[in-house]
Amino acid sequence: MDQVWANRAATSETAVTQRNLRRLWGLPGTQLGVVAWPSDRKDRMFGTWHYWWQAHLLDCLIDAQLRDPQPERRTRINRQIRSHRLRNTLRWTNSYYDDMAWLALALERAARLVGVERSRALHTLAKQFVDAWVPEDGGGIPWRKQDQFFNAPGNGPAGIFLARYEGHLRRAQQMADWIDETLIDPDTKLVLDGIRDGSLVRAQYTYCQGVVLGLEVELAKRTHDDRHRPRVHRLVAAVKEHMAPRGVLKSAGGGDGGLFGGITARYLGLVATDLPGDSPEDRAARDTAREIVLSSAKSAWDYRQTVDGLPVFGAFWDRDAEIPTAAGQQAQFVEGAVNSSSIPERDLSVQLSGWMLMEAAHNVAMVKSVG
Repeated sequence: MDQVWANRAATSETAVTQRNLRRLWGLPGTQLGVVAWPSDRKDRMFGTWHYWWQAHLLDCLIDAQLRDPQPERRTRINRQIRSHRLRNTLRWTNSYYDDMAWLALALERAARLVGVERSRALHTLAKQFVDAWVPEDGGGIPWRKQDQFFNAPGNGPAGIFLARYEGHLRRAQQMADWIDETLIDPDTKLVLDGIRDGSLVRAQYTYCQGVVLGLEVELAKRTHDDRHRPRVHRLVAAVKEHMAPRGVLKSAGGGDGGLFGGITARYLGLVATDLPGDSPEDRAARDTAREIVLSSAKSAWDYRQTVDGLPVFGAFWDRDAEIPTAAGQQAQFVEGAVNSSSIPERDLSVQLSGWMLMEAAHNVAMVKSVG
């Protein structure tokens, strides 16, 4: 079965590669993802810049390289990294800590797993997260600079990065403890969005669960501290009960929300493959995470559309995908977030999420279920 998922992941990669990858401003040796398909001239000229979407494109390319190492894909990974900095006005940083955390995670994986090193970038980004830690203000690290919103989407991925990056394990553990003490809903046991001026923002998003699972798994692996595995057990059970009706992860439409399901699948996959321990609770968490990933991937694949032999994934994995057109409103950046195109399947985020899900399914399918 793992070969089936490998083939589906490869086909998903080809779809994004053919439809979305273009040279940046026509410059040789560059490449970024056009944010829409079908696209307009502004998109193809990269007049539209969604920093964190490009970070996830890089992460998907790394997934693919681990699945099927190829010299030309390693070249693509290098080009993606180089072009990200070029389009971001020759900087690695921006004003959003969650954006920077996603890039840091992808760059750390590129270095550790496929040998594409950007050590200065990693040092620069790590310093951003370490310096932003403000427990005296109620955090956590804030969502963005000069802001008093401390949330899971910022602290979760930054914490995963710091857990993996040299010398910052203690800070990652402090971030996990802050989330667990501050943002866990007492009724559902899900992770709430964040805290603003001392008041909880009670929205519950799939990707908040995903990043906290990723952080707690990394800490369970690296610290052997007994508090992290039970948090994973509790959160996987909560995701199954509240966020995976009939076994399929809830989706969040297009725009930025298009990435939420894929991120959750990535870190559920990490639970299935990397959560240590041999207790019944450990085995149950790994098996449940694996089942949610595979059920979601089967549903997303079954409900896909096909154009020129390549998949178009739906924004919602439990219903038919819609083939996008060039008509209608495109995704727009509004107040710190990107909203959806009229047809959400047009957004690169939605297609990256489908690809990410197929890579996660491939990874967990290779791990035999332990009952």
